[in-house]
Amino acid sequence: MMSWTTVRQEVRLMRFEELYERRQRRELTMVEAAASLGVTERTFRRWNGRYEAEGRVGLQDRRLGRASARAGPVDEALRMVTRYQTQYTGWTVKHFHEHWHAEHGGTRSYTWTKKLVQTAGQVARAPRRGAHRKKRPRKPLPGMMLHQDGSTHTWVPGCQWDLIVTLDDATTELYSAFFVEEEGTMSSFQGLREVIERKGLFSSLYTDRASHYWYTEAAASKVDKRRLTQVHRALQQLGITLIPAYSPEARGRSERVFRTLQDRLPKELALAGITDMAAANQYLVERFLPAYNRRFAVPAAEAGTAFVPWIGTGLADLLCVQEDRVVANDNTVRYQGQTLQSPQDPHRFH
Repeated sequence: MMSWTTVRQEVRLMRFEELYERRQRRELTMVEAAASLGVTERTFRRWNGRYEAEGRVGLQDRRLGRASARAGPVDEALRMVTRYQTQYTGWTVKHFHEHWHAEHGGTRSYTWTKKLVQTAGQVARAPRRGAHRKKRPRKPLPGMMLHQDGSTHTWVPGCQWDLIVTLDDATTELYSAFFVEEEGTMSSFQGLREVIERKGLFSSLYTDRASHYWYTEAAASKVDKRRLTQVHRALQQLGITLIPAYSPEARGRSERVFRTLQDRLPKELALAGITDMAAANQYLVERFLPAYNRRFAVPAAEAGTAFVPWIGTGLADLLCVQEDRVVANDNTVRYQGQTLQSPQDPHRFH
């Protein structure tokens, strides 16, 4: 099968021969023939001389079939492809390219790397994307709106752990990320506590309609904003607005972040040989989160911050499960099938 470059050269030769014959019959001048071919008169004269001296061979592009002087060495290309096959199988090209530069001294461009691994059959070419969906503008200041969500990861055989992530809408910076056995109320409280202790109080939290965030009468129905879950109640006490999302597209920013995390994080944990939750959480805090934020976080649209410093020591008393109980005449309360005795208090009637 002829390449497109070879076809173009053949067409150019055919057009030149036609113009050459017409000029020989004095139907065209040298200037008119050059203009028809789209070259200067000087170029057409040079081609004319080479054609008369060597025939068609004299007009062929001698660069065709020769390796580019800018091409990378074969041994470097082979080393890179072999490294991908043996250690990074299944990684995206972008992720592998970053590790190839950081860990193995790579110097070539991302495009060069992508073409090689695709040519070697290690990575399939991505299908053409559809129409672009307009993204919701980011909040202008950090702390105006945060996202919180969880996803299940199973890089350790037989283990399913949920990753809980809290990130900023303005910058996509990850403020908190950790693994738990199962996503729920207490994992949400842990993420909120880590953010507030580190950054301060924020304005709003954007989440899906999971049961630990919202009550809903039926599946896919609107949330009940009058019946408060423990998380919703705690956020109200802190002055933070809880915002429900009614579709994955509405949470596009956090969904894109989780796609990146689900692709990169398990591969990096497996590469590091981490198989237990404590070590995974330590790796997240010490290595993955700083590297991720350097790579993917963006500057906010405006200078400043919407975070308000948390002053006080009662955060644990708010980010917890609170339930109402009636004290019986014998100064006891019932909770989860147990009877609890209230201690005596000189300021309370017994």
